[in-house]
Amino acid sequence: MPKTETFNKETVIKQATEVFHNKSYSLTSMQDLVDATGLNRSSIYNSFGSKLDLYMECLKSYRSNFKCKVEELTTTAKTPIKAIESIFLLNIKTNVTNNLGCLINNCTSEMANQEAAIKNFLNNNHENMIQLFKDLIEKGQFEGSINTNKSSNQYALYLLNSLQGLSISGIIMNDYKHLESIVKTTLSILN
Repeated sequence: MPKTETFNKETVIKQATEVFHNKSYSLTSMQDLVDATGLNRSSIYNSFGSKLDLYMECLKSYRSNFKCKVEELTTTAKTPIKAIESIFLLNIKTNVTNNLGCLINNCTSEMANQEAAIKNFLNNNHENMIQLFKDLIEKGQFEGSINTNKSSNQYALYLLNSLQGLSISGIIMNDYKHLESIVKTTLSILN
């Protein structure tokens, strides 16, 4: 008879995510995960597989949480440019709050060329973000609130690159006003 899990998987993923976000994948030991989750090693291995499998679950959960926040922001924004600005401001708020940067961006710099599963996840995330920005830009260009000097794809690539750079800058600069001025300058190219 299979053993029943007596813990909340979402809670464990949240606890493990915090460890990976604070320490990075490479510097996180199984003992760190045991200490953070209160589970023993065999429970972690039996429930999640390997450390890498647990990390992937953490990345997926992090992306899902971010996606929910972005969907809420984009549906309530009055214009596409305001939606884009809201995504950037969410990034700043997260960075100023935790001083750790984006878990996915951190993973990109640490693991993109280390594991095929990670690289596939990151490529998929990259394409989803490009598509999100393209959709918003195309809507703004159609409405006339975003210029047509560049294609939606060119602007989307520019915005994603800028967002990733902002995430890195946010780790060092813990000044919301300064980061907000970077966002205004970045988005001015769309006017």
